[in-house]
Amino acid sequence: MKILLPRILFGLILSVLSCGALAAGAAPRQLGVGLYGANGHQLTPSSLLNRTHSRIVAVSQVRGPLPANAGIKEYPTLDALLADPAVEIVSLCSPRRADQARDAIRALKAGKHVYAEKPCALTEPELDEVLAVARSTGREFHEMAGTVFVQPYLEMRRLVKAGAVGEVIQVLVQKSYPYGPGRPQDEAIDGGLFLQAGIHAIRMVEHAAGVRVRSISGWETNLGRPEEVGAGKVAAAVQMTLENGGLATIVMNYLNAVNFKPRNNETLRIFGTKGFVESVDDGSRSKRLVTLDGKSVDPIDTSAAPTDYFDFMTAHLVTGAAMPFTLEEELHPLRMLLRGKQKIQFEPAPKNPAKIQIPSAK
Repeated sequence: MKILLPRILFGLILSVLSCGALAAGAAPRQLGVGLYGANGHQLTPSSLLNRTHSRIVAVSQVRGPLPANAGIKEYPTLDALLADPAVEIVSLCSPRRADQARDAIRALKAGKHVYAEKPCALTEPELDEVLAVARSTGREFHEMAGTVFVQPYLEMRRLVKAGAVGEVIQVLVQKSYPYGPGRPQDEAIDGGLFLQAGIHAIRMVEHAAGVRVRSISGWETNLGRPEEVGAGKVAAAVQMTLENGGLATIVMNYLNAVNFKPRNNETLRIFGTKGFVESVDDGSRSKRLVTLDGKSVDPIDTSAAPTDYFDFMTAHLVTGAAMPFTLEEELHPLRMLLRGKQKIQFEPAPKNPAKIQIPSAK
């Protein structure tokens, strides 16, 4: 109660102040944003120039030139960025994903809110430590968890919530990316295939199909990997039971063709008591709803605009607007995936000369 009450009062005060400002015709308050690192899906400085509830003020170790005449400060280290009082929220894409939980804790203890690239932690104890520090400091922590707020998954989520497929019984997800020399052989850099690709897939199960995972088992292999050394994996499989009694399966690999469109070749099928809804090849081949009586909606309507998850977070901080998920719901997919990784069964490649055929650069 000692922790929750100040946070509740803080949110109420923010809501009152924001409503008063808007009623008076004033522009909404914008949080000062600092970007750290470029290892992953970092927000770009230019994309933060015209946000409603945020504005870019500083960066550290990001790629590319900064927008001209934007007044953005550039710092050599995370600590220097955290020392800037204008930075109120930090977007983390740490150079090593294995360091990101510690980086998040440093930022929280410095009084900053944190928005972290996935996976935001590589072990469940790390995740729990980050959340404990967020509670004790009264700062907000969120993962970049917007997988289902882009099309066609946004519409698939809406259809499932509306009961279009009935009770969800089984979910199938495929995530496939091309292999290349840039794929890290050290899982500490990006979390490895199971975590960095699997997090999107398991979110599709929980956040799009709307059913929580109860248990998880996984397997991975390095069969076909061109490199002779390293911990990089080529393919993985996940089997899950769901809390409603249903089942879910994830297939993920680095076996997509280099020039295949889309690059992140993914498929989501949600089967229920009334029919199924699917997106095949990222919606490029099929995005349809089929009911058991043979009726179909093909294609499903994907005209609704997506929402950047960062904008959900900043609106929440400035106005008190509710997040689309509770923090527990947001991070439960990662929590289950971390448990799966902890007990995973690794199948080392046998003495097999097969290697992924990577096209040479032309």
